[in-house]
Amino acid sequence: MRLSRYFLPVLKENPAEAQIVSHRLMLRAGMIKQASAGIYSWLPLGFKVLRNLERIVHEEQVRAGHIPMLMPTLQSADLWRESGRYDDYGEEMLRLSDRHGRDMLYGPTNEELITDIFRSHVSSYKDLPLTLYHIQWKFRDEIRPRFGVMRGREFYMKDGYNFDLTKEDALHAYNRHLVSYLRTYERMGLQAIPMRADSGPIGGDNTHEFLVLAETGESEVFYDSTVTDIRLGDREIDYDDKAQCQAVMEEFTALYARTDETHDAAVFAQVPQDRQRSARGIEVGQIFYFGTKYSEPMGATVQGPDGKPVPVHMGSHGIGVSRLLGAIIEASHDDRGIIWPEGVTPFHCGIVNLKQGDDATDAASNQIYAALSAAGLEPLYDDTTERAGGKFATMDLIGLPWRITVGPRGLKNGVVELTSRRSGESVELSPEEAVKKVAGIYAPHHRAGAHWEPMARQSFHTWL
Repeated sequence: MRLSRYFLPVLKENPAEAQIVSHRLMLRAGMIKQASAGIYSWLPLGFKVLRNLERIVHEEQVRAGHIPMLMPTLQSADLWRESGRYDDYGEEMLRLSDRHGRDMLYGPTNEELITDIFRSHVSSYKDLPLTLYHIQWKFRDEIRPRFGVMRGREFYMKDGYNFDLTKEDALHAYNRHLVSYLRTYERMGLQAIPMRADSGPIGGDNTHEFLVLAETGESEVFYDSTVTDIRLGDREIDYDDKAQCQAVMEEFTALYARTDETHDAAVFAQVPQDRQRSARGIEVGQIFYFGTKYSEPMGATVQGPDGKPVPVHMGSHGIGVSRLLGAIIEASHDDRGIIWPEGVTPFHCGIVNLKQGDDATDAASNQIYAALSAAGLEPLYDDTTERAGGKFATMDLIGLPWRITVGPRGLKNGVVELTSRRSGESVELSPEEAVKKVAGIYAPHHRAGAHWEPMARQSFHTWL
């Protein structure tokens, strides 16, 4: 994409209404614009990142054997009355009536609707196990929406639902989701720690939240510092192997890690004192097992092996896709702007032409742009007549991981400059070598399902 043809309304000043880094930088980088309190339009740059996150979530859900679908945003109140949650959910639920006087609601979650779909089409235990999921807009009428996409009223969420014959099978689905979520977050360059949490209005006794440690997190968390050293990495997981999924679950949840709602000071005191930590965390996902909480009152049964009807065991599993943008920025930024991990960046590389209109720099920049595009990458070429300082400031603000700078002085020596946004280090290379290096950085990870190693733990020269 050429910047002269792109819509990127960056702001030079910090917006007064933005209280936290992610909100401030998303507004300044032209990623979002507030439509009303807690509701945002997603501008092209923000929309590109949102789609990248959605793609990773889809890939990892399908890899785990889960089946995508799509449910509507509006739901019938009758289904929620059937489950007993319509009057219990509280004022966060946006209730409305259609022209025929039927009570409707803008879905904050989909347990009732998916249960109705299941009971209408599945009648035998032979059709189990089954996990269905979708990624859809949700609405919760927060009393005080704030912090941009971190606590908005409208948000984009992946929610999945498993249906199993027995509790044992449903707990395997729980473990399977935990493993798939760990891989999802690592591909995004995040470490999201599973922590024992409170189930809230969803219900059930088994639940873990996934939290990214950040000073601006809304939750207070307590954990054993050793938990931050565990990574799933590139290990191959057979999602049908109950023992293997159980082992990963135990590995990631054996150490103390809890949100403030479930914190137990006596148990925490047993953690060696030098490893006891308290911090703030941003919730980016949660998994639940709630047994027959919805299937029994809503009649979601299957014919068991003995021919008798059996209520299915269920769980629900969510990832806050739109919230993840804020979490990634909170975890990966500096005083100049965003630093996108390679797995989610809106553009793979920025190209800065220091002398737009000069025949040599124009030709070299165009050749680099064409070569990166031919390698299957998407560069952002700043072909505007903005001064060099402004071009660098924009590239730093929007946070592309790599930048190739093309200037008259370097071209006289046959070189351009390749710069790492994260480390700030630069090297001079021929234009061909710069393209080769950038393509090589992405090549191992540009296929679907590949694992991304967070760049914070790698030096610039590791890549070069």
